[in-house]
Amino acid sequence: MLLLRLVFAVLLAMVPALAATVDFNRDVRTILSDNCFRCHGPDKDSRMSELRLDRKLDAFAARAAGAPIVPNNPSASLVYQRISSAKMALRMPPASTHKTLSPAQIETVKRWIEEGAPWSEQWAFTTPTRPAVPPVGQGTWPRNPIDNFVLAKLETAGLSPTGEASRRKLARRLALDLTGLPPEPADVEAFVNDGSADAYERLVDRYLASPHYGEHRARYWLDAARYADTNGIHIDNYREIWPYRDWVINAFNRNMPFDQFTIEQIAGDLLPNPTMDQLVATGFHRCNVTTNEAGIIPAEFEAIYAKDRVDTTGAVWLGLTVGCATCHDHKFDPILQRDHYALAAFFRNTTQPVMDGNVSDTNPVIIVPAKADRARWAGVVDEEAGVVEKLRASEKEARQQPSTKPVRPLDDDSEILARPEETTFAAKQTVELASQAQLDVSRAFTIAFWMKLPETENSVVVFSQYDRGDDKKEIKPRGMVFDVGGRMARLRLTGDEGKNLDIRAGNLNQMKEGVWTHVAVSYDGSGERQGFTLYLDGKHVELQGSEPLSKVSGNFHVSRPLLLGGDGRRTFPGGAIRDFRIHKRALSDSEARLLYRWPEIAAGDAGALALYRLRHEDPDYQALAQQEAKLVVERRAMRRRAAVTHVMVERSDQKPFANILFRGMYDQPRDRVEPDVPNALPPMRASQPRNRLGLAQWLVDPENPLTARVTMNRLWQEIFGTGIVRTAEDFGSQGEPPSHPELLDWMAVEFREAGWDVKKMVRLLVTSATYRQDAMVTPERLQADPDNRLLSRGPRFRMDGEMIRDYALASSGLLNRTIGGPSVKPYQPAGVWETVAMDDSNTRFYKRDGGDKLYRRSMYTFWKRSAPPASMDIFNAPTREACTVRRERTNTPLQALVTMNDVQFMEAARALAERSLAVRSLDARIDLVSARLLARTLESNEREIARREYQDFLRYFDSHPADAKKLIEAGDHRSDRKLPAAELSAMTMLVNQMMNLDEVLVK
Repeated sequence: MLLLRLVFAVLLAMVPALAATVDFNRDVRTILSDNCFRCHGPDKDSRMSELRLDRKLDAFAARAAGAPIVPNNPSASLVYQRISSAKMALRMPPASTHKTLSPAQIETVKRWIEEGAPWSEQWAFTTPTRPAVPPVGQGTWPRNPIDNFVLAKLETAGLSPTGEASRRKLARRLALDLTGLPPEPADVEAFVNDGSADAYERLVDRYLASPHYGEHRARYWLDAARYADTNGIHIDNYREIWPYRDWVINAFNRNMPFDQFTIEQIAGDLLPNPTMDQLVATGFHRCNVTTNEAGIIPAEFEAIYAKDRVDTTGAVWLGLTVGCATCHDHKFDPILQRDHYALAAFFRNTTQPVMDGNVSDTNPVIIVPAKADRARWAGVVDEEAGVVEKLRASEKEARQQPSTKPVRPLDDDSEILARPEETTFAAKQTVELASQAQLDVSRAFTIAFWMKLPETENSVVVFSQYDRGDDKKEIKPRGMVFDVGGRMARLRLTGDEGKNLDIRAGNLNQMKEGVWTHVAVSYDGSGERQGFTLYLDGKHVELQGSEPLSKVSGNFHVSRPLLLGGDGRRTFPGGAIRDFRIHKRALSDSEARLLYRWPEIAAGDAGALALYRLRHEDPDYQALAQQEAKLVVERRAMRRRAAVTHVMVERSDQKPFANILFRGMYDQPRDRVEPDVPNALPPMRASQPRNRLGLAQWLVDPENPLTARVTMNRLWQEIFGTGIVRTAEDFGSQGEPPSHPELLDWMAVEFREAGWDVKKMVRLLVTSATYRQDAMVTPERLQADPDNRLLSRGPRFRMDGEMIRDYALASSGLLNRTIGGPSVKPYQPAGVWETVAMDDSNTRFYKRDGGDKLYRRSMYTFWKRSAPPASMDIFNAPTREACTVRRERTNTPLQALVTMNDVQFMEAARALAERSLAVRSLDARIDLVSARLLARTLESNEREIARREYQDFLRYFDSHPADAKKLIEAGDHRSDRKLPAAELSAMTMLVNQMMNLDEVLVK
């Protein structure tokens, strides 16, 4: 023991000398990068005097006037001569760069040269090896190796750790860091009173096992994935991709190894026989901003999409600003423009169209059935396909042996609403067809009629199937109106309490969101199809040729066998309605084909008659048709419960490639490049394919120096507030050097060798003595370690907007803890969407949800890119238009306006106040509130302030009952009317004040 103390004393005596040593990466490279690399760095196009200072070989090489760097001799070093020159004309950097070295920076460069100018390569580009755990003087303090690295640096700086935080603080801190929610008071009390040696570790494991753990980890990842519920550009329409968000939550809860997590998101579709979940995972790179604006240039947006994916991949896994090499070689890091486009080649070989169609399900997408339907979904689809194949075979055979026997009309299951012998009308004339029928839209039905155009032999079949799904509303039309004129044909069911429901074909400009699906097919006298136009939910879709249609959108269904062609934009100058009927159920595909061919049947077409007879006279065919109808009903029911999500699909008709774009301009392609990784990093292995799968494998390859470091740095940032590398998005020369480089490398190696186990690493962080320190700071510690970069105290920082809102809802008891599912629309100030939305956008108007959807966790709030959730935006949430791996953190008056005045926060305060009124005494009520908000009871001086505030509020509301009533009625939550209004209002205001304590808003 005495020997150890002597060794430690010697080490301490060496501290001043060690502290005086200049570290090249930490002290010198940052000076050179910020001031010199722009003109003397990697970018050959901006390089001056053919001098590079980013590489040792160039920096030490002899030149005509001498060497830039001469070890041990500053006066002979050209760099030092120029940065210290008294002559402005000679001084570097030149005035034109608007850069100036401070005397301290000049002295640092001088000292470095005097010490022999020891050079080390950029730390982030070397594969990490596990450093030895350093010895420390306070040997009893460390709880795991993390603490040794932290304590060694503290002791070097002459500091010691802060004592351990109280159990109440630790319980709150753990709950927030592992679940994003405050702890339940009962859990806090149980932990405080648990005297077992492993009480803390068991609490950690409990929170790690919570399903809310995955939600909290996923929230950070969604920033990186730039997840949102809208397209982002042009009219910023809805995009359905929330199953990807649910996949991320589940992946974290299942503790999916991070290497698998990486591979499935970048290239799940390229895995052998990918599962549905692996396809859903590829939504990571379908979260990018897209557009359908008519004036765009596709080649330009192809380049934009590829750049976004390169930039995102670079930030998330490499911690590099690879996007800086879009137009030229990177000016500060060894990333060439060729490297950028070689990475882009991985992402320029997908089937995703440039134009997103302004729809929520732009291909490639997959249907994601509800959990209860997943096992059956594939079977239904396969069975239906098999039955349809048999039906088509029977139809083919029947057409080869046609019959001319007359047939009766197809009205065995229909109700004829109007069937005039001949109802003629002129152009733009309105014809009313009277009917007293009641139409129950809680069931599926089909509307069909056909008309004859005047002065021609042409006829038009108008056909629509409608299924309102779970909507049980009954529509009672008083009559039907058929308008024909110009380029519009419209069927309008009138009545319905003064509202109209439209089925339209024709004028796109008159289409409105939410109208029924309408298919119009025109025929000439011979029955040949002339054209087709489909309007689906107010969106224009055109299909050409004989492509079969299989389209399901929401509750609207169009049968698959319809054969389409042409543009269908016909003029209806008038006509004659011959038949109009409603079928009381949705037709099967086979029945729809009969309806589709009814004009031919009526005209005596032999092939059509043969198909008709199959349907009405062949028992085997009828049995198959009935089986098909049942399968269709089952499939459609599951489809209504299902979602769609966007996925990546690789093209099979070509190999990936990209062209280097001159100055990044889409219309100036230069050399063609194959997919590859940056030359400054280890190369891809021969076994790794040159596609997205190979790229994903390379990212998590043991030789990759960045992925493990970058990922562990972000985990550290999530828990400690600031990464070991503060610039989490930039591990390059312009980024901030790591505060504890050896610790970061140790954790990176541990992470990789532990099987990329995220929960294990999170557990390691939160069980460290470093994490368990109290966050209180003394003036002396604040002066010695102002930003806590030495980790001389516990983490303390303002929570993100989502956590603050969730904290209020959870502590009040209002929080709806349902996990997963579609996004919701809670309270939001009026006009936020409308201010930025275009007329045609389906996110133009914000329609707030009701019920328990108002109280879902904030990560499920609908995210419109052009107008992010207002309360989160005020707390520095990103727009999600681009990848964000580090949010800014501010403290502004607007934030106080949210937490003190927003209806959601006032409602939460009232709900918690209402809970407190269940106990009798004021002190007991204050204790209940403080336990839920602060995880502790108030000190005596704090309690006195709370009492005084409550009494002041009570006096006010006693004399202002109208204000009390207004406060109680704010929001959708209804309080118990039996509670005294003045008491509830006074307690609500006290709770609101306590919710705004710094101790509540800060972790």
